[in-house]
Amino acid sequence: MREPAKLNRQTMGITAGIPLEATGTDIEGLRRDIQRLMDIEAIKQLKHCYLRCVDTANLEEMSELFHDDVHVHFKGGTYEWKLDGKAEYLAAIGQSFNTRMIGQHNGHHPEIQILSETEATGVWYLADLAWQLDIGNFLQGTLLYWDRYVKENGRWLIIETHYERLYEINTPLLKEPNLSSHYLGVHGTPMQE
Repeated sequence: MREPAKLNRQTMGITAGIPLEATGTDIEGLRRDIQRLMDIEAIKQLKHCYLRCVDTANLEEMSELFHDDVHVHFKGGTYEWKLDGKAEYLAAIGQSFNTRMIGQHNGHHPEIQILSETEATGVWYLADLAWQLDIGNFLQGTLLYWDRYVKENGRWLIIETHYERLYEINTPLLKEPNLSSHYLGVHGTPMQE
């Protein structure tokens, strides 16, 4: 078995972006500097919106966050997804975040690199919890995401997204949790027979 590559900027394809320093005192230079900061904030909001949409199975809003030709590669402890295209990814997410799922995904520590006016990369640390009621499993873990973004028609979109688990603990559920609220139970994708 081949040892997995270390997760670092080189193996994740993350290169230095445009330096975050003022480029001058002229109005146009200041405008570019402010735009870069606004782009970083827009990318942060894009990723946070994505995580909210995952936990609420909001596929309609999620579809607005991805480029049509998005490439997805996720490596967990017990699974691996390789998907191409927005439709394929949304279908997979929809099946995973169904009425028998509870999820909590928290993205932290963004490292955003603006490469040009229309290209950027980002690395994110994520901690998550997932109760898979249909198979009686509780998952907790962390992972590193690394993404590529493109700006089209004034909006940042995810065109490539990867993650690899740093750890994943799967614990059998001996009984279902006593839920006083279960959002996905009402709004998640109905389970397929």
